[in-house]
Parts: sequence; structure tokens; C-alpha cells
Amino acid sequence: MVPGSFRAPYAADPTRSRGREFATPGAGEQGGARGPRSAFQRDRDRIIHSIAFRRLAGKTQVFIAPDGDHYRVRLTHSLEVAQIGRTLARALQLDEDLTEALCLAHDIGHPPFGHSGEDALHAALADHGGFDHNEHCLRTLMRLDSPYCDLPGLNLSWEVLEGLAKHNGPVTSAGWALAELDAAFPLRLNEHASLEAQVASLADDIAYDNHDIDDGLRGGFLQLDDLLTLPELADQWRDVERRHPGSNRQAQLRELVRTQIGLMVNDLIATTKARIATVGSVEEVRAAGEPLATFSPAMAEYERRLKRFMYQRLYYHPEQKATALRAREVVAQLFTAFRDDPALMGDSWQHRLPADEPAHSRHIADYIAGMTDRFAIDQFRRATGTVPESLSSV
Repeated sequence: MVPGSFRAPYAADPTRSRGREFATPGAGEQGGARGPRSAFQRDRDRIIHSIAFRRLAGKTQVFIAPDGDHYRVRLTHSLEVAQIGRTLARALQLDEDLTEALCLAHDIGHPPFGHSGEDALHAALADHGGFDHNEHCLRTLMRLDSPYCDLPGLNLSWEVLEGLAKHNGPVTSAGWALAELDAAFPLRLNEHASLEAQVASLADDIAYDNHDIDDGLRGGFLQLDDLLTLPELADQWRDVERRHPGSNRQAQLRELVRTQIGLMVNDLIATTKARIATVGSVEEVRAAGEPLATFSPAMAEYERRLKRFMYQRLYYHPEQKATALRAREVVAQLFTAFRDDPALMGDSWQHRLPADEPAHSRHIADYIAGMTDRFAIDQFRRATGTVPESLSSV
């Protein structure tokens, strides 16, 4: 048997998909003019070929508008998440294509400058329902980014949309964007998502927990001595030094990150296999009442402490916070400029601008949310006639 070719009974089955929001008669999932692909393979390919996915190359991951070429951006992060996700899916006999599609698409809703841009848009839409990057991911894929002549969005399968909507578990209170989409194409928001979606979410955690260490060390915001205050990490470092005593420090640090990823992946696989041993269907996964893909209690506790450390030492570093405030102001001023003079948005977006609220303000936010960091800076310069203060902390 070819590794990964067997699909367990608890795995999503593309031949039993709940379908797409818009039927496309004659398209055929297994055949057709564009080759034999399953529903989930088509979803993955549609995401990769989308404009929204390409724009991730210019969007903040850890550092806003970094000067160096070696720092991660949303695109490289998403590719790394997909690699980890496929490894997990194969080991757990899940659908690898669905898992990969979810991993690749999960950050598409982020505006320029990451959470700083999101905070600015949420404030700008305070009287019009706010802004949430998770919900905007669905809005982008279902309504805003479309390569088709007669359909909105990418028309992805129900299983991909469900997994993205419930990226952090069941949704008990949907915001305006998700509520509108769910009304048009119900996603059973009150239930847990598939194992593929649960695995994709944890692959995201594994990737950014560890790759952000790499970027933090490279940028000088993290020091090895600080990392070694975490006992588990200190044990791993001693093991790296024992196994590679003659290697240079940079190579050893990268080995530390790789080791961490391996430990988390192996823990997740072992723990999840035990939890799903008696699960016989996807519906049992959704009805379980709790996530079935999990770390062991010890690893989950370590992962939480690692996250707290990263927030204290990297994400909330004074230089990072100062840069984030400047980025937030750029987005806030862009929103004000486009509201006061819609012509600044360009013909396409201006001509489609609704006259009435809340659609008017939401349309402006849609335009800004799609920008890369670089394009947002260029538009700020064009709209205000000024150059924003440095937005790069590295």
C-alpha cells in the first residue's frame, strides 16, 4: 500500500462532500477539462491559484514590513503549516488534500500589518459590526476573490469552508460577516469541525510557536539564555549540543527549532491516535462535543507556557508594540482618506461602493484588508502626501 493512500473511516471523503454553494453542472470532480481531481484537490488548487493567496507574500507574519529577506511572511508561514498539516494527516490517515487546503487558506483574511491592521479596521467598523480576520477569510473566499465569469468567490466545498469557519472550535456567536455567509450556505457552526480542520489548526500552532522563535532569534528580540528559562527547551538544547558538538551556533539553533517541531508533531499523532481509536465516522467527530485532535496534557501545558513566553518576549516587545501602533495609525488614516474621498480607491472599487451604511464602510474595509503591507504604505503616501514613520522593527 502506498503511504497515505488509505483513508480512515473518521476521515473526510471527497466523494461524500456536502457540495458547493453554487452548483456547476457538467464540471465533474474526478474528470473534466482541467484533469482528474477530487473535490478537495480542486479546492486546494483554487486557493493556490487565487489572488488572495498570492498577496500573502506581502503580508506581515511576526515583523511588519521587514527589511531582511529571510523573515517569514504570511505566505511562507502558510506553506510551512501545510507541510506540517500533511505530515499529520498522513500519519492519522486523514484526507491530505483537505488538510492542505485548510492550512494554505487559514490566514487569507489578515489585513496588512497583521493584528495591528485588524485592530484599526475593527475600530473603524465599530458602528458597523466590526472586523474579524477569521470571518474575513471566509468573506474573501466566498465573495470577494473570484476568477469566474458567473460566480462569486472561489466556490469551495462545504468541508473547507466549515473548517475555516470553525478554526477555533464551534462558533456560538457569529459576527456579521460569518452570519451572512452562514445564512447563504449553512456551515453547522454549533458543531466541531472535521479532524482535518482540527489538525490544520494545531499545525498552525506548531508552525508559529517554533518558526517565530527562529525569526525572533534572527531579529535579535529573543536570546538563547531567555529561551533556556523554559525547562523543556533547555533539555532539548542540551541534547542538541550533545548530538552536534562541532556545529556552529546558528546551525544548532535551527536544529533546536526542528527538534521542537518533531516533538510536538509526534506527541500530537500519538495522543490523537489513542483518542480516535474507536471513532467510526466523520459525524462522530463532529458530535464528540470536544476536539479529538489534541496534544497530551503535558505537551499542551508546555505549549501554553511557550506561547506566554513568546507574547511577553517577542510579540509584546516594546519595539514591536511601537511599530504596531504606527502601523495601526496608517490603516486608520487610510480608512478615513477613502471614506472622505472614495476616488482614492481607484475606479473599480469606487464604482462598486454602496451608498448606504453599513455596506459603505464595509466595502472600504474590504479594499484595505486585501492590501499587502507595501501597497498600504504606497496608498498612504498617495492619499496623505506624507511618508509614514518607519514600520520595520528589523
